[in-house]
Amino acid sequence: MNQKHQKKKTVSVRRRKKYKKKKRIMLICLMLITAGAALMGILKIRNAGSLWAVSDTDGEPADYSSIRPEMTVALLTPNVYSRPQTPLEKVNGIVIHYTANPGSTAMNNRDYFEGLKDSCENYVSSHFVVGIGGEIVQCIPTSEIAYASNSRNSDTISIEVCHLDESGAFTQETYDALVELTGWLCLYLDVPPENVIRHYDVTGKICPKYYVEHEDAWEAFKKDVAKWAKKRKS
Repeated sequence: MNQKHQKKKTVSVRRRKKYKKKKRIMLICLMLITAGAALMGILKIRNAGSLWAVSDTDGEPADYSSIRPEMTVALLTPNVYSRPQTPLEKVNGIVIHYTANPGSTAMNNRDYFEGLKDSCENYVSSHFVVGIGGEIVQCIPTSEIAYASNSRNSDTISIEVCHLDESGAFTQETYDALVELTGWLCLYLDVPPENVIRHYDVTGKICPKYYVEHEDAWEAFKKDVAKWAKKRKS
């Protein structure tokens, strides 16, 4: 009886040791998984930060926030119709639009985007709107997509521009503000000025109308953006 009891006791001790060893291994695995998840989170944050800090010629982060144009930040309420909060992981271009709503203000257009959460009548929005007097309203963070440029929503920043009449021509105040905003975004988001395009270049839609009908004016605008960015970068 004593031998049997001793044998059972030995088996029991072995099982407990085996269980403890297995438990330690599981704990170590859990710690490794947790550490890996934390590391991925850090890398994700660093990648997201690339949207806000571009690189200068020495490879160090360059911060252009100090020359950010004056603007009103009136972010849209998150909703599926105008601000889905879908991450914009990489910005490859900037798209210029016109509102096709003569005489409307920047805030009028921003409020239209905001109202879509209630009217549910369309899927449309823009990151920025430039007004007739040169005022700038930001509607969506540059880290999220806007519903403006069709197949290029996923990798571009959109700017809607107000105009006085059906010609679609911009006032001087509007033009100056648009050059400054576009040039700043090129620096801030590390987008080459040659990657500034029209909605027309994506879909063939006559937008922005004046720059589709006057190619020379469009080329002049892009040159002015490049000059602005070059001057501020040097």
